[in-house]
Amino acid sequence: MKTHSFLALWLIVYSMNSHAESIRVVTETTAYSYMKEGKVAGPATEVVELSLKKAGIVDYSINIYPWARSYDLALKEANVLIYLIARTPSRETDFKWVGELSKPQCFLVKLKERTDIKANKLEDTKHYSIGVVRNDVRHQFLQQRKLTNLSISSQQSDSFRQLVNHQLDLIVLFDADMPRLCQQQSFDCNKLEKLFLLNELSNGIYMAFSKQTPDSLVKQTQDAFEKLKAEGLVKKIIERPPCHAKRR
Repeated sequence: MKTHSFLALWLIVYSMNSHAESIRVVTETTAYSYMKEGKVAGPATEVVELSLKKAGIVDYSINIYPWARSYDLALKEANVLIYLIARTPSRETDFKWVGELSKPQCFLVKLKERTDIKANKLEDTKHYSIGVVRNDVRHQFLQQRKLTNLSISSQQSDSFRQLVNHQLDLIVLFDADMPRLCQQQSFDCNKLEKLFLLNELSNGIYMAFSKQTPDSLVKQTQDAFEKLKAEGLVKKIIERPPCHAKRR
């Protein structure tokens, strides 16, 4: 009898797993997510993987893409987990939010040597070119404020390179990304100047599922993340000094 019961239970579990959908985990290159030895790594990646493991989810893949592609996948397809996505009112109903990973500050940045550039608020930047990443929160934010002088790139490293080469006046950067970008360009970060903090963009960055993902899967991951957070692991991992990414 015990053997039959065990066999029946095994068949149920096997059947559930065989029909389970694989999770596509996507992000972009940041200080918290990057390629290392041919694998996606970084503090945020570690938290995501621990959350999935604790939730009992083992069938998943993680990929780094240009932000616009990752964002588009998470908007349109089922069973996609996107991480390091800013949570804003305009995005609130587009995703199923799992948990906050970090709360970096966002600044408008110029080269220190560009003493001709003077701005204390967004309205002062209308005559300057500003580099942004296609469809990320900074791009959307500046578009909503009717700024038309935007230079759009597929990834942040391209905008930063343009700034360093005097092809752009300004870029919008999260403070955590500055050391990584400077390292990639062999550029001295002391030559950068933060003009002012963008409070509206200095909110939390999250992990979130696409809207078409089953609620049961989302709940499993939310519960697992909250347990890691309660244990202090999320804070401990995210605040670990980052190993800044080399260019892929």
